[in-house]
Amino acid sequence: MDKINLVVIGAGPGGYAAAFFAADLGMNVTLVDAEKNPGGVCLYRGCIPSKALLHIAKLLNEVKEAKEWGIEFGEPKIDLDKLRDFKNKVVGKLTGGLGVLSKQRKINFIQGRASFVNSASIMVEKADGTKEEIKFDKAIIATGSVIATIPSLVVNSPRLLNSTSALDLPAIPKSLLVVGGGYIGLELGSVYAALGTKVSVVEVLDGLLPGADRDMVMFLQKKLQGSFERIMLQSKVIEIKEVEDGLAVKIESKNGSTEEIIYDYVLMSIGRKPETRGLGLENTKVMINERGWIVADETLKTSDPNIYAIGDIVGEPMLAHKASHEGRVAVESIAGHKVAFEPKAIPAVVFTDPEIAWAGMTENQAKQKGIKYEVAKFPWAASGRATTLDRSDGVTKIIVEPDTERILGVGICGPGAGELIAEGTLAIEMGANLTDLKLTIHPHPTLSETLMEAAEVFFGHCTHLYRPKKT
Repeated sequence: MDKINLVVIGAGPGGYAAAFFAADLGMNVTLVDAEKNPGGVCLYRGCIPSKALLHIAKLLNEVKEAKEWGIEFGEPKIDLDKLRDFKNKVVGKLTGGLGVLSKQRKINFIQGRASFVNSASIMVEKADGTKEEIKFDKAIIATGSVIATIPSLVVNSPRLLNSTSALDLPAIPKSLLVVGGGYIGLELGSVYAALGTKVSVVEVLDGLLPGADRDMVMFLQKKLQGSFERIMLQSKVIEIKEVEDGLAVKIESKNGSTEEIIYDYVLMSIGRKPETRGLGLENTKVMINERGWIVADETLKTSDPNIYAIGDIVGEPMLAHKASHEGRVAVESIAGHKVAFEPKAIPAVVFTDPEIAWAGMTENQAKQKGIKYEVAKFPWAASGRATTLDRSDGVTKIIVEPDTERILGVGICGPGAGELIAEGTLAIEMGANLTDLKLTIHPHPTLSETLMEAAEVFFGHCTHLYRPKKT
Protein backbone atom coordinates (compact mmCIF):
# COMPACT_ATOMS: atom_id res chain seq x y z
CA MET A 1 0.00 0.00 0.00
CA ASP A 2 1.31 3.47 -0.93
CA LYS A 3 2.17 5.84 1.88
CA ILE A 4 -0.45 8.47 2.67
CA ASN A 5 0.59 12.01 1.74
CA LEU A 6 -0.67 14.17 4.59
CA VAL A 7 -0.61 17.97 4.73
CA VAL A 8 -1.08 19.69 8.10
CA ILE A 9 -1.82 23.42 8.01
CA GLY A 10 -0.83 25.05 11.28
CA ALA A 11 1.90 23.89 13.66
CA GLY A 12 0.44 24.63 17.07
CA PRO A 13 -0.08 21.96 19.76
CA GLY A 14 -2.77 20.34 17.60
CA GLY A 15 -0.96 20.59 14.29
CA TYR A 16 2.50 19.47 15.36
CA ALA A 17 1.07 16.65 17.52
CA ALA A 18 -0.88 15.41 14.50
CA ALA A 19 2.10 15.75 12.15
CA PHE A 20 4.50 13.97 14.52
CA PHE A 21 2.05 11.10 15.15
CA ALA A 22 1.38 10.72 11.44
CA ALA A 23 5.10 10.53 10.73
CA ASP A 24 5.46 7.91 13.49
CA LEU A 25 2.78 5.88 11.68
CA GLY A 26 4.77 6.03 8.45
CA MET A 27 2.92 8.74 6.51
CA ASN A 28 4.61 11.30 4.29
CA VAL A 29 3.96 14.54 6.17
CA THR A 30 4.16 18.18 5.12
CA LEU A 31 3.67 20.69 7.93
CA VAL A 32 3.05 24.35 7.04
CA ASP A 33 3.23 27.26 9.48
CA ALA A 34 4.10 30.96 9.38
CA GLU A 35 6.72 30.61 12.13
CA LYS A 36 10.30 29.38 11.79
CA ASN A 37 9.57 26.33 13.98
CA PRO A 38 6.47 24.49 15.22
CA GLY A 39 4.79 25.77 18.37
CA GLY A 40 1.87 27.95 17.35
CA VAL A 41 0.24 30.61 19.51
CA CYS A 42 0.57 28.42 22.63
CA LEU A 43 4.35 28.30 22.59
CA TYR A 44 5.12 31.63 20.93
CA ARG A 45 2.45 33.97 22.29
CA GLY A 46 0.29 32.13 24.81
CA CYS A 47 0.50 29.27 27.31
CA ILE A 48 4.27 28.97 27.58
CA PRO A 49 5.49 32.60 27.81
CA SER A 50 2.61 33.50 30.14
CA LYS A 51 3.49 30.63 32.49
CA ALA A 52 7.13 31.71 32.52
CA LEU A 53 6.03 35.17 33.65
CA LEU A 54 3.53 33.74 36.14
CA HIS A 55 6.37 31.76 37.70
CA ILE A 56 8.21 35.04 38.29
CA ALA A 57 5.03 36.61 39.69
CA LYS A 58 4.66 33.68 42.10
CA LEU A 59 8.22 34.18 43.34
CA LEU A 60 7.68 37.92 43.89
CA ASN A 61 4.45 37.27 45.79
CA GLU A 62 6.06 34.64 48.00
CA VAL A 63 8.89 37.04 48.82
CA LYS A 64 6.27 39.52 50.10
CA GLU A 65 4.43 36.80 52.04
CA ALA A 66 7.66 35.59 53.67
CA LYS A 67 7.56 38.62 55.95
CA GLU A 68 4.70 36.93 57.80
CA TRP A 69 6.91 33.88 58.39
CA GLY A 70 9.82 35.81 59.87
CA ILE A 71 11.90 36.28 56.74
CA GLU A 72 12.20 39.71 55.18
CA PHE A 73 13.89 40.60 51.90
CA GLY A 74 14.68 44.01 50.51
CA GLU A 75 12.73 45.70 47.73
CA PRO A 76 13.19 43.60 44.57
CA LYS A 77 15.13 45.16 41.70
CA ILE A 78 13.49 44.28 38.39
CA ASP A 79 15.65 44.15 35.27
CA LEU A 80 12.97 44.19 32.56
CA ASP A 81 15.41 43.31 29.77
CA LYS A 82 16.65 40.26 31.66
CA LEU A 83 13.09 39.26 32.48
CA ARG A 84 12.13 39.41 28.80
CA ASP A 85 15.26 37.42 27.93
CA PHE A 86 14.25 34.66 30.33
CA LYS A 87 10.77 34.46 28.80
CA ASN A 88 12.19 34.50 25.25
CA LYS A 89 14.76 31.84 26.16
CA VAL A 90 11.98 29.51 27.35
CA VAL A 91 10.08 30.04 24.10
CA GLY A 92 13.21 29.60 21.96
CA LYS A 93 14.23 26.39 23.72
CA LEU A 94 10.85 24.72 23.29
CA THR A 95 10.15 25.84 19.72
CA GLY A 96 13.72 25.02 18.69
CA GLY A 97 13.31 21.58 20.21
CA LEU A 98 10.17 21.03 18.16
CA GLY A 99 12.10 22.01 15.06
CA VAL A 100 14.67 19.31 15.84
CA LEU A 101 11.93 16.71 16.46
CA SER A 102 10.35 17.66 13.13
CA LYS A 103 13.63 17.01 11.30
CA GLN A 104 14.22 13.75 13.18
CA ARG A 105 10.86 12.53 11.95
CA LYS A 106 11.73 13.60 8.39
CA ILE A 107 8.74 15.92 8.19
CA ASN A 108 8.73 18.40 5.33
CA PHE A 109 8.32 21.60 7.37
CA ILE A 110 7.59 24.70 5.31
CA GLN A 111 7.56 28.20 6.74
CA GLY A 112 4.74 29.95 4.96
CA ARG A 113 0.99 30.31 4.57
CA ALA A 114 -1.21 27.73 2.87
CA SER A 115 -4.56 27.96 1.11
CA PHE A 116 -6.57 25.29 -0.64
CA VAL A 117 -6.52 25.17 -4.43
CA ASN A 118 -9.04 22.33 -4.32
CA SER A 119 -9.75 19.20 -2.26
CA ALA A 120 -6.46 17.61 -3.29
CA SER A 121 -3.87 20.40 -3.27
CA ILE A 122 -2.75 23.55 -1.46
CA MET A 123 -0.75 26.57 -2.54
CA VAL A 124 1.94 27.62 -0.08
CA GLU A 125 3.29 31.16 -0.10
CA LYS A 126 6.68 30.70 1.52
CA ALA A 127 8.49 33.09 3.82
CA ASP A 128 10.98 33.85 1.03
CA GLY A 129 8.16 35.02 -1.25
CA THR A 130 8.10 31.99 -3.56
CA LYS A 131 5.05 29.80 -4.05
CA GLU A 132 4.68 26.03 -4.23
CA GLU A 133 1.68 23.86 -4.99
CA ILE A 134 1.53 20.65 -2.95
CA LYS A 135 -0.79 17.75 -3.68
CA PHE A 136 -2.14 15.62 -0.83
CA ASP A 137 -4.24 12.57 -0.10
CA LYS A 138 -5.51 13.98 3.18
CA ALA A 139 -5.20 17.33 4.92
CA ILE A 140 -5.65 18.52 8.50
CA ILE A 141 -6.55 22.15 9.24
CA ALA A 142 -5.05 23.23 12.58
CA THR A 143 -4.86 27.00 12.20
CA GLY A 144 -6.14 27.85 15.68
CA SER A 145 -7.84 31.10 16.58
CA VAL A 146 -7.14 34.83 16.64
CA ILE A 147 -7.54 37.53 19.29
CA ALA A 148 -11.08 38.91 19.51
CA THR A 149 -11.49 42.68 19.62
CA ILE A 150 -14.20 45.29 20.04
CA PRO A 151 -13.67 47.45 16.92
CA SER A 152 -15.31 50.52 18.47
CA LEU A 153 -12.76 50.46 21.32
CA VAL A 154 -9.62 50.01 19.22
CA VAL A 155 -7.32 53.04 19.23
CA ASN A 156 -4.03 53.32 17.39
CA SER A 157 -1.80 53.50 20.41
CA PRO A 158 1.09 51.40 21.79
CA ARG A 159 -0.60 51.79 25.17
CA LEU A 160 -3.49 49.54 24.07
CA LEU A 161 -2.28 45.98 24.62
CA ASN A 162 -3.62 42.57 23.68
CA SER A 163 -2.61 39.16 25.01
CA THR A 164 0.36 39.07 22.61
CA SER A 165 1.81 42.53 23.15
CA ALA A 166 1.26 42.32 26.92
CA LEU A 167 3.59 39.29 27.02
CA ASP A 168 6.37 41.41 25.52
CA LEU A 169 6.37 43.54 28.70
CA PRO A 170 6.76 46.91 26.92
CA ALA A 171 6.98 48.57 30.35
CA ILE A 172 5.96 48.22 33.97
CA PRO A 173 3.15 50.77 33.92
CA LYS A 174 1.96 52.61 37.00
CA SER A 175 -1.62 51.64 36.18
CA LEU A 176 -3.25 49.05 33.91
CA LEU A 177 -6.89 48.36 33.09
CA VAL A 178 -7.74 44.82 32.05
CA VAL A 179 -10.89 44.70 29.91
CA GLY A 180 -12.40 41.25 30.50
CA GLY A 181 -12.47 39.06 33.59
CA GLY A 182 -11.60 35.80 31.85
CA TYR A 183 -8.55 33.64 32.49
CA ILE A 184 -6.17 35.36 30.04
CA GLY A 185 -6.81 38.82 31.45
CA LEU A 186 -6.58 37.66 35.07
CA GLU A 187 -3.34 35.75 34.46
CA LEU A 188 -1.65 38.68 32.72
CA GLY A 189 -3.09 41.13 35.23
CA SER A 190 -1.57 39.02 38.01
CA VAL A 191 1.86 39.25 36.36
CA TYR A 192 1.76 43.04 36.12
CA ALA A 193 0.39 43.38 39.66
CA ALA A 194 3.30 41.33 41.00
CA LEU A 195 5.73 43.58 39.12
CA GLY A 196 4.28 46.63 40.88
CA THR A 197 1.52 47.87 38.57
CA LYS A 198 -1.81 49.03 40.00
CA VAL A 199 -4.17 46.73 38.08
CA SER A 200 -7.92 47.18 37.66
CA VAL A 201 -10.36 44.83 35.93
CA VAL A 202 -13.67 45.61 34.26
CA GLU A 203 -16.07 42.74 33.50
CA VAL A 204 -19.54 43.02 31.97
CA LEU A 205 -20.90 39.96 33.84
CA ASP A 206 -21.57 39.69 37.56
CA GLY A 207 -18.49 37.59 38.36
CA LEU A 208 -14.96 36.76 37.27
CA LEU A 209 -14.28 33.57 35.29
CA PRO A 210 -17.86 33.01 34.10
CA GLY A 211 -17.30 29.30 33.28
CA ALA A 212 -16.20 28.30 36.79
CA ASP A 213 -18.33 27.55 39.86
CA ARG A 214 -18.72 30.53 42.20
CA ASP A 215 -17.50 28.68 45.30
CA MET A 216 -14.20 28.17 43.48
CA VAL A 217 -13.90 31.71 42.17
CA MET A 218 -14.58 33.36 45.55
CA PHE A 219 -11.11 32.40 46.85
CA LEU A 220 -9.43 33.93 43.79
CA GLN A 221 -11.60 37.04 43.84
CA LYS A 222 -10.79 37.65 47.50
CA LYS A 223 -7.06 37.34 46.79
CA LEU A 224 -7.28 39.63 43.75
CA GLN A 225 -9.16 42.24 45.76
CA GLY A 226 -6.02 42.47 47.87
CA SER A 227 -3.53 42.59 45.00
CA PHE A 228 -5.56 44.50 42.38
CA GLU A 229 -6.48 48.16 42.67
CA ARG A 230 -10.11 47.65 41.67
CA ILE A 231 -12.50 44.99 40.30
CA MET A 232 -15.51 46.44 38.48
CA LEU A 233 -18.23 43.87 37.81
CA GLN A 234 -21.38 44.36 35.73
CA SER A 235 -19.57 47.24 34.08
CA LYS A 236 -18.43 47.90 30.54
CA VAL A 237 -16.00 50.11 28.67
CA ILE A 238 -17.85 52.39 26.27
CA GLU A 239 -14.97 54.55 25.04
CA ILE A 240 -11.17 54.60 24.93
CA LYS A 241 -9.22 57.61 23.71
CA GLU A 242 -5.57 58.53 23.80
CA VAL A 243 -4.55 61.50 25.92
CA GLU A 244 -1.16 63.01 26.70
CA ASP A 245 -0.38 60.85 29.72
CA GLY A 246 -2.19 57.60 28.87
CA LEU A 247 -5.54 56.27 27.77
CA ALA A 248 -8.77 57.85 28.98
CA VAL A 249 -11.34 55.12 29.53
CA LYS A 250 -15.06 55.77 29.98
CA ILE A 251 -16.68 53.02 32.07
CA GLU A 252 -20.40 52.48 32.54
CA SER A 253 -21.46 50.72 35.75
CA LYS A 254 -24.50 48.49 36.31
CA ASN A 255 -26.62 51.43 37.52
CA GLY A 256 -25.98 53.34 34.30
CA SER A 257 -23.58 55.93 35.72
CA THR A 258 -20.31 56.59 33.87
CA GLU A 259 -16.86 57.67 34.95
CA GLU A 260 -13.69 58.46 33.00
CA ILE A 261 -10.37 57.22 34.34
CA ILE A 262 -6.90 57.65 32.83
CA TYR A 263 -4.70 54.53 32.78
CA ASP A 264 -1.08 54.21 31.63
CA TYR A 265 -1.99 51.09 29.64
CA VAL A 266 -5.12 49.13 28.77
CA LEU A 267 -5.13 45.37 28.10
CA MET A 268 -7.99 44.22 25.88
CA SER A 269 -8.66 40.60 26.80
CA ILE A 270 -12.13 39.50 25.70
CA GLY A 271 -11.23 36.08 24.28
CA ARG A 272 -10.39 34.48 20.96
CA LYS A 273 -12.35 33.63 17.83
CA PRO A 274 -11.95 31.31 14.80
CA GLU A 275 -10.53 32.78 11.60
CA THR A 276 -10.89 30.92 8.30
CA ARG A 277 -10.35 33.78 5.84
CA GLY A 278 -7.44 33.15 3.49
CA LEU A 279 -7.61 29.36 3.76
CA GLY A 280 -9.39 28.95 0.41
CA LEU A 281 -12.13 26.82 1.95
CA GLU A 282 -14.49 28.02 -0.78
CA ASN A 283 -12.47 25.79 -3.13
CA THR A 284 -13.34 22.72 -1.05
CA LYS A 285 -16.48 21.11 0.39
CA VAL A 286 -15.63 22.22 3.94
CA MET A 287 -18.61 23.77 5.77
CA ILE A 288 -18.51 26.55 8.39
CA ASN A 289 -21.26 27.03 10.99
CA GLU A 290 -22.96 30.27 12.02
CA ARG A 291 -20.34 30.93 14.73
CA GLY A 292 -17.45 30.70 12.28
CA TRP A 293 -16.19 27.27 13.31
CA ILE A 294 -15.43 24.51 10.83
CA VAL A 295 -17.97 21.68 11.05
CA ALA A 296 -16.34 18.31 11.82
CA ASP A 297 -17.64 14.93 13.02
CA GLU A 298 -16.43 12.76 15.91
CA THR A 299 -13.42 11.64 13.86
CA LEU A 300 -12.63 15.32 13.11
CA LYS A 301 -13.47 14.81 9.43
CA THR A 302 -15.09 17.83 7.76
CA SER A 303 -17.81 17.70 5.11
CA ASP A 304 -14.97 17.26 2.62
CA PRO A 305 -13.85 13.59 2.89
CA ASN A 306 -10.21 14.52 2.23
CA ILE A 307 -9.97 17.25 4.86
CA TYR A 308 -9.98 17.10 8.67
CA ALA A 309 -9.96 19.97 11.17
CA ILE A 310 -8.80 20.12 14.81
CA GLY A 311 -8.30 22.52 17.70
CA ASP A 312 -9.71 26.00 18.17
CA ILE A 313 -10.94 26.11 14.57
CA VAL A 314 -13.61 23.44 15.31
CA GLY A 315 -14.95 24.93 18.54
CA GLU A 316 -14.71 25.17 22.28
CA PRO A 317 -13.06 24.55 24.59
CA MET A 318 -10.12 26.39 23.00
CA LEU A 319 -7.38 24.51 24.82
CA ALA A 320 -4.01 23.23 23.62
CA HIS A 321 -4.39 19.77 25.16
CA LYS A 322 -7.80 19.32 23.56
CA ALA A 323 -6.25 20.16 20.15
CA SER A 324 -3.41 17.67 20.67
CA HIS A 325 -5.79 14.81 21.39
CA GLU A 326 -8.02 15.76 18.47
CA GLY A 327 -4.91 15.65 16.27
CA ARG A 328 -4.19 12.08 17.28
CA VAL A 329 -7.80 11.02 16.62
CA ALA A 330 -7.75 12.66 13.17
CA VAL A 331 -4.52 10.88 12.24
CA GLU A 332 -5.80 7.51 13.45
CA SER A 333 -8.95 8.02 11.41
CA ILE A 334 -6.87 8.85 8.33
CA ALA A 335 -4.84 5.69 8.99
CA GLY A 336 -8.08 3.67 8.85
CA HIS A 337 -8.52 2.99 12.54
CA LYS A 338 -11.97 3.02 14.16
CA VAL A 339 -11.76 6.01 16.48
CA ALA A 340 -13.80 8.94 17.82
CA PHE A 341 -13.06 12.01 19.90
CA GLU A 342 -15.44 11.42 22.81
CA PRO A 343 -13.72 12.50 26.04
CA LYS A 344 -15.71 12.35 29.24
CA ALA A 345 -13.61 15.17 30.67
CA ILE A 346 -11.32 17.90 29.31
CA PRO A 347 -9.46 19.63 32.15
CA ALA A 348 -9.30 23.42 32.28
CA VAL A 349 -6.79 25.37 34.37
CA VAL A 350 -6.58 29.04 35.29
CA PHE A 351 -2.98 29.76 36.35
CA THR A 352 -3.75 32.62 38.72
CA ASP A 353 -2.93 32.62 42.44
CA PRO A 354 -4.69 30.58 43.70
CA GLU A 355 -5.03 28.36 40.65
CA ILE A 356 -8.48 27.09 39.66
CA ALA A 357 -8.91 23.83 37.75
CA TRP A 358 -11.87 21.68 36.84
CA ALA A 359 -12.71 18.61 34.76
CA GLY A 360 -15.95 16.98 33.78
CA MET A 361 -19.23 18.52 34.88
CA THR A 362 -19.28 21.69 36.96
CA GLU A 363 -22.00 22.27 39.54
CA ASN A 364 -23.38 25.07 37.35
CA GLN A 365 -23.69 22.68 34.40
CA ALA A 366 -25.39 20.03 36.51
CA LYS A 367 -27.97 22.59 37.66
CA GLN A 368 -28.58 23.88 34.13
CA LYS A 369 -29.08 20.36 32.76
CA GLY A 370 -31.32 19.30 35.62
CA ILE A 371 -29.03 16.43 36.55
CA LYS A 372 -29.40 14.91 40.00
CA TYR A 373 -26.14 15.39 41.88
CA GLU A 374 -24.48 15.81 45.24
CA VAL A 375 -21.33 17.73 46.16
CA ALA A 376 -18.51 16.34 48.31
CA LYS A 377 -16.25 19.18 49.39
CA PHE A 378 -13.02 19.35 51.41
CA PRO A 379 -11.78 22.81 52.49
CA TRP A 380 -8.03 23.30 52.40
CA ALA A 381 -8.20 24.95 55.82
CA ALA A 382 -8.38 21.34 57.08
CA SER A 383 -5.38 20.20 55.01
CA GLY A 384 -2.09 19.70 56.85
CA ARG A 385 -0.04 20.34 53.72
CA ALA A 386 -1.95 23.51 52.83
CA THR A 387 -1.39 24.75 56.38
CA THR A 388 2.38 24.21 56.10
CA LEU A 389 2.27 26.36 52.97
CA ASP A 390 0.21 29.01 54.81
CA ARG A 391 -2.38 28.57 52.07
CA SER A 392 -5.78 27.66 53.46
CA ASP A 393 -7.49 29.60 50.63
CA GLY A 394 -8.56 26.56 48.65
CA VAL A 395 -11.10 23.80 48.25
CA THR A 396 -11.46 20.45 46.51
CA LYS A 397 -14.96 19.52 45.39
CA ILE A 398 -16.38 16.49 43.65
CA ILE A 399 -19.68 16.39 41.75
CA VAL A 400 -21.27 12.99 42.39
CA GLU A 401 -24.11 10.98 40.89
CA PRO A 402 -25.90 10.02 44.16
CA ASP A 403 -27.36 6.64 43.13
CA THR A 404 -24.13 5.18 41.70
CA GLU A 405 -21.59 7.36 43.55
CA ARG A 406 -19.93 7.85 40.13
CA ILE A 407 -17.69 10.91 39.81
CA LEU A 408 -19.20 13.39 37.32
CA GLY A 409 -16.83 16.30 37.86
CA VAL A 410 -13.95 17.56 39.95
CA GLY A 411 -13.03 21.14 40.82
CA ILE A 412 -9.95 22.32 42.70
CA CYS A 413 -8.95 25.79 43.85
CA GLY A 414 -5.57 26.37 45.44
CA PRO A 415 -1.82 26.40 44.73
CA GLY A 416 -0.93 23.63 42.27
CA ALA A 417 -4.56 22.92 41.30
CA GLY A 418 -3.46 22.53 37.68
CA GLU A 419 -1.16 19.65 38.63
CA LEU A 420 -3.78 17.98 40.83
CA ILE A 421 -6.67 18.00 38.37
CA ALA A 422 -5.20 15.17 36.27
CA GLU A 423 -6.19 12.63 38.93
CA GLY A 424 -9.77 13.89 38.78
CA THR A 425 -9.75 13.72 34.98
CA LEU A 426 -8.53 10.12 35.05
CA ALA A 427 -11.18 9.18 37.63
CA ILE A 428 -13.94 10.55 35.38
CA GLU A 429 -12.55 8.88 32.24
CA MET A 430 -12.26 5.53 34.01
CA GLY A 431 -15.81 5.74 35.37
CA ALA A 432 -14.51 5.64 38.95
CA ASN A 433 -16.79 6.09 41.92
CA LEU A 434 -16.10 7.73 45.25
CA THR A 435 -15.21 4.43 46.92
CA ASP A 436 -12.42 3.94 44.36
CA LEU A 437 -11.04 7.37 45.22
CA LYS A 438 -11.53 6.92 48.97
CA LEU A 439 -9.67 3.57 49.01
CA THR A 440 -6.73 4.84 46.93
CA ILE A 441 -3.89 5.50 49.39
CA HIS A 442 -2.57 9.04 48.93
CA PRO A 443 0.81 10.20 50.28
CA HIS A 444 0.82 12.35 53.40
CA PRO A 445 1.20 15.25 53.82
CA THR A 446 0.23 16.36 50.30
CA LEU A 447 -2.38 18.45 48.59
CA SER A 448 -3.40 15.37 46.59
CA GLU A 449 -4.90 13.99 49.81
CA THR A 450 -7.68 16.55 49.51
CA LEU A 451 -9.21 14.45 46.70
CA MET A 452 -9.31 11.37 48.94
CA GLU A 453 -10.66 13.38 51.85
CA ALA A 454 -13.35 15.00 49.69
CA ALA A 455 -14.50 11.46 48.82
CA GLU A 456 -14.51 10.58 52.53
CA VAL A 457 -16.65 13.66 53.26
CA PHE A 458 -19.36 12.17 51.04
CA PHE A 459 -19.57 9.09 53.28
CA GLY A 460 -19.45 11.14 56.50
CA HIS A 461 -16.18 9.78 57.89
CA CYS A 462 -13.44 12.15 56.80
CA THR A 463 -10.49 11.97 59.20
CA HIS A 464 -9.63 15.66 59.20
CA LEU A 465 -13.11 17.15 58.94
CA TYR A 466 -16.11 16.33 61.11
CA ARG A 467 -19.09 16.38 58.80
CA PRO A 468 -21.52 13.48 59.47
CA LYS A 469 -23.42 12.08 56.52
CA LYS A 470 -26.90 13.59 56.23
CA THR A 471 -29.68 11.01 56.34
